[in-house]
Amino acid sequence: MKDIEFKLNSTEIHPNSEIIGTITVSYPGRYDGVVINTQILDSNEHITYKSYNGKTISNNVARLFINKDVMSENKAEFTAVIKFEPTQEYEVKFRASIIEQHKEIESQIIFAKYSI
Repeated sequence: MKDIEFKLNSTEIHPNSEIIGTITVSYPGRYDGVVINTQILDSNEHITYKSYNGKTISNNVARLFINKDVMSENKAEFTAVIKFEPTQEYEVKFRASIIEQHKEIESQIIFAKYSI
């Protein structure tokens, strides 16, 4: 098994629909947490993270760090949304990484499609 497992509720994303992601870490060493970076390819638009592990995020965050201390059983769940109206189909790159002392240990990438 990989040290990080990352899943999305769907790889077909539409405007204002809730994106739910789940990360499970089985890394045997010490780590500080996980970070999720998202890029909407061929666009200047951003994703907005709304919550993680049931905790609401009050300000708009384009990059999400989840501390290991709030990851019960080394698991994290987050919600996010993309709000802009697409004029074409966009590819969205999600990258979840295990972070230890400001270094990436391992990551997993998922690609999704964003359209009307």
